[in-house]
Formats: sequence, structure tokens, C-alpha cells
Amino acid sequence: MSAVSSGSATLADVIRTHRRRIGLLAILGVALVLPFIPPFTGEDYRRWLIVAAFMAAQAVAFDFTAGYINIVNFGFAAFVGLGAYTSGILAVDFGISPWIGMVVGASLAGLVGLVTGALTLRLRGIYAAVMAWFVGLALMGLVRNVPEVTRGSLGLSVPLLLDTSENLPYYYLILAMLVVTFVVLAWVIRSRYGLAFRAIGQNLASAKASGINPTRYLVINFVLSCAFAGWLGGFYAHFYGILTPDIMLTSHTVEVLAIAYIGGRGSLWGAAVVAFPLSIGVEWVKVQFSTLPGVHLVLYGVLLILVMIYRPGGVAGLARSLDEWWKRRRLPDRPSEATADTGG
Repeated sequence: MSAVSSGSATLADVIRTHRRRIGLLAILGVALVLPFIPPFTGEDYRRWLIVAAFMAAQAVAFDFTAGYINIVNFGFAAFVGLGAYTSGILAVDFGISPWIGMVVGASLAGLVGLVTGALTLRLRGIYAAVMAWFVGLALMGLVRNVPEVTRGSLGLSVPLLLDTSENLPYYYLILAMLVVTFVVLAWVIRSRYGLAFRAIGQNLASAKASGINPTRYLVINFVLSCAFAGWLGGFYAHFYGILTPDIMLTSHTVEVLAIAYIGGRGSLWGAAVVAFPLSIGVEWVKVQFSTLPGVHLVLYGVLLILVMIYRPGGVAGLARSLDEWWKRRRLPDRPSEATADTGG
């Protein structure tokens, strides 16, 4: 009986994983052809797709920390900005290729994340979140107060990443960056590091008792998240072509947080999927209500409140519930059949 049940559970897990992979590939296929489906054939709408993919990649990197080690990095946008300014300054002042600058920006963001994590991640909960926020504010203040390097609020003009005025190549580039971000972080989650992350996020005391060094794994997680944030910031810099300190505003972190939570904490894929309809809808709201600045944040807030009240697991949690319901519906008599087969 136990052997049959164990085998059935293993087979169910394999089927579930296979089905999830097929679903993700199908979603990727839709994303690939979306620019050729009206109204996304227009340049303005393709720009919305770029914003959606950019937000999706950020939300995946953010969820890697918030969803698995239960640390909310309120300074996330500052690390995006750090990568953006690093790549932009290297291109403007030293003539370094933006492609190289993006990697250097990611490395610097990861290094600052290492220092930040080592200093703050010994704390827990709101204390760690507040300390990360303070680091973000410090980075934004630094950018504002060295205008001879960053040009402050006047804006730093940087070279574009691609020699084209069309949005389609940029869309496929950021989509590829989204896939790389998701695949790498999902691979880490499936490794022994991911097991440690989950243990720490669920119960720190139990993780310590099992021999896990919490600070070490917390810092590793935080560094990876910050490095990807810096890498994505490099894309931002060389797509828009101008940088201002506003890229580091906490409100941008709140947008990413909302997408990650609505998608479902600790799923990675939920944030990536939800970002597209949500970001496109927000861009439409911005256009329709251009006289009401900040209305999109109200929209994010309302959606986040509704999700927290009625569906705390987000879209990913809803998908898991539907999967369990479908499995129960298709296999209502499996226990009794297994008993009969074993002579029970």
C-alpha cells in the first residue's frame, strides 16, 4: 500500500512538473508572437510590451528574495538604478561598450548587495527591510548630490544599446533577459541552496537547528537578486537613453513588489506571467488618466489588497488550487483502487 502510494505521488509530481513546463513554454510562445498581434503591431504598444517584460524580470529577481528568504528589499529600485548609472557613466565618460557596462553594473550592484546583506541580514523582518530601504535612499542621495558625474535631476544622456529606432529588437532582448533571469534563479531554487532558502524563510530557528548558516545563505540570495537588478538597470539605461535619480524611487520598488505578490510569492513564474497583463493595463491607465499622476499606484494598491484578502497565494496559488481540484476530480477513487489491488 505504501509503495503504491509513494509511486503514485512520485508519478503525480513528475506529471505536474511536466505540465508546468509545457505551460511556461506555451506562455513564452505567446510572448514571442505577441508583437505581431494587433494592437501590439504599433510602436507605442510594443513599447508597452518592453515595459511589461522589464517589470516581469524585476519581479522575478525581487521574488527570489521576498518569496524564498522572506526578506523584502525595499531598496530594490536603487540597485536597478546603480546598475543603470554604472553602465551609463562607463559609456559616457570612458567609451566602454554598453554590453560590457551592463555586466560591470550587475557586478557592482552585487558587490553593494554583498556589503548591504552582510550588515543588515543578521536582522529579521521589518528591521532588515528598513535597513535595505535606507541603503536605497543613500544610493539615491549619492546620485543626486554628485551632479558633476551623474548630472543629477538634469538627466544623464547615455548611448542606446541598439542602432535602431524600432522597439521590436529591444523587446526580444529584454524578453531574453527575462528568460535568463528566470532560468538561472529557478535553477538555484532547485539546488541545495534553494532548500536552505526555503528552510530559512519558513522557520529560521529550525534552519539553524538543522545546521544551516542563515547569514551565509541570506547573503547569497540577496547578492544574486541585486546583481540581476543591476543587470536589468543597464538595459533600462541604454533603452531609454537618459537617466535621472527618479529611477531609484521607492515607488518603483512598490510596483515590483505588487507584481511579485499578485503573481504569488515564492513561485517566480507567477510574477513573470502577471507582469504582462498588469503592466500593460497600468500603461493604459496612465494614458487614459494622464491628468491624475500616481493613479497607477492606487490601482496596484487596490489589487494587492484584494489579493491579500481573498487569494494570499496570488495567481500561482490559484493555479495550484485548480491543479489540486482537477486531480481530485479525475482521481476520486484512486485510494480504494490501490487498496483493492494490494489485497486490502
